[in-house]
Amino acid sequence: MAARRSSINLREVVINPANLKCSSLPLLSLRNQYSINFHLAWLGFFVAFLSWFAFAPLIPDVIKQDLKLTSAQVGNSNVVSLCATLFVRMIAGPLVDRYGPRKVMAGLLVLGAIPSGLAGTAHTANGLYFVRFFIGILGGTFVTCQAWTTAFFDKNVVGRANALAGGWGNAGGGVTFVVMIALYNRLLSAGLRPGLAWRTAFVVVPVPSLLLVATAIMIFGTDHPAGKWSDRHKAIAHPRGLAEPEDEKACTTPDDSKDDPEKKGDLADIQVTVEPAQDLNMVSELDYAINEPLTLKLALKVISTPLTWLPALGYLTTFGYELAIDANLANVYLALYKSKTFGQTKAGYLASIFGFLNFFTRPLGGYFGDLVYRRWGVPGKKYLMIFLGIAQGLLSLGLGVYIDSHHHPSLTVIIILIIILAMANEAANGVNFSLVPHCNPCSNGFMSGIVGGMGNLGGIIFALVFRFQPVPIGKAFWICGVIALVCSI
Repeated sequence: MAARRSSINLREVVINPANLKCSSLPLLSLRNQYSINFHLAWLGFFVAFLSWFAFAPLIPDVIKQDLKLTSAQVGNSNVVSLCATLFVRMIAGPLVDRYGPRKVMAGLLVLGAIPSGLAGTAHTANGLYFVRFFIGILGGTFVTCQAWTTAFFDKNVVGRANALAGGWGNAGGGVTFVVMIALYNRLLSAGLRPGLAWRTAFVVVPVPSLLLVATAIMIFGTDHPAGKWSDRHKAIAHPRGLAEPEDEKACTTPDDSKDDPEKKGDLADIQVTVEPAQDLNMVSELDYAINEPLTLKLALKVISTPLTWLPALGYLTTFGYELAIDANLANVYLALYKSKTFGQTKAGYLASIFGFLNFFTRPLGGYFGDLVYRRWGVPGKKYLMIFLGIAQGLLSLGLGVYIDSHHHPSLTVIIILIIILAMANEAANGVNFSLVPHCNPCSNGFMSGIVGGMGNLGGIIFALVFRFQPVPIGKAFWICGVIALVCSI
């Protein structure tokens, strides 16, 4: 019961001595390595959106006019951006298993900052494709974010930890819409012409944010509860069971304490409880699984198991859909309602709602994932994910039919439908990555890369649907809904 109570305590650190993972969520404290790494994980993913999605709110109007783009070229640039992320996520997974999520995340942020600083050099459609392709590197930070929190949090809270980190990071997509539009308007009011204003906006916000967070990750972050990533095997007390009481002291003192933030400065006074998580009466492979470097034999084993493709196909339809909506929703609003009083600014702010909802919808999915796990185990998470995927498909289908059946669809109705749709979609994303740690846990980085990459493949598929559907674009929504329904069923 102690562990159950502590999982609700947002300050107390409860450590499972079997693997040194945290069985609580001490989110309101920064005086332990679990909280520090959790917040760095979602922050790294969050700032990636400041560049990765920076084009979305500005491209339907100002960038389109400045570069003299056609609507088809705008759609092509959205697809190109997602293609790069697909490849990077597949590569990032094996790199995480070998070098750890902290170093890989910092590296991705630094690499992504380079094309972000060069965004303003685009003057043609091909230049835009080139820049957006390499900025897509930043989408790989999702894999490192989820692998990092999985490495630090135990099976009873890993769903919430992953969903909170992913949701708060994903909310960066909504924040980006507001920040880039507000900054662009501010630069216009300062006297800059539109073409120069949008180019300057990329240099002012995304680049410094990426480099600052990358530096913080390397200075304050930790590779693993045991210290260095190379020492991760030392965290396991007994391969298939919990540590004996006499072993607890040894289990809570990693060999490389110099890399443990709890041992730095005045962080040692944080309240830490070392005890097995007793709110689950089941033994999980997560109790003793350790990320192993990827080999051909291991890769073939992971790829050939249905446990890999269950969440991968689910993520294709849920996160892939979210990516396509984030990239196209502002353009949809403009196509349906553009007038003297409804322009780029209003469309961007309304589109940002979809991303902002991630602050609580994705964490809610992770919470329910942990909840059903207590009673029904891993199958509970699986069926919850499938149920939400079906709900998303039905809602998208209904939204598309509504738009196509009304010559002047109500903006209020569309916003309400979008909000309900976002709740189902983003909660499904949260449940999905509460399920992923249970699938191939010894290759969690590779597994996260496959699932994350499939999410981007879904983004490409759904973006192509929007790319080839004319206004009023309702058909694009119901086609995406049918795809989600078929995959889920």
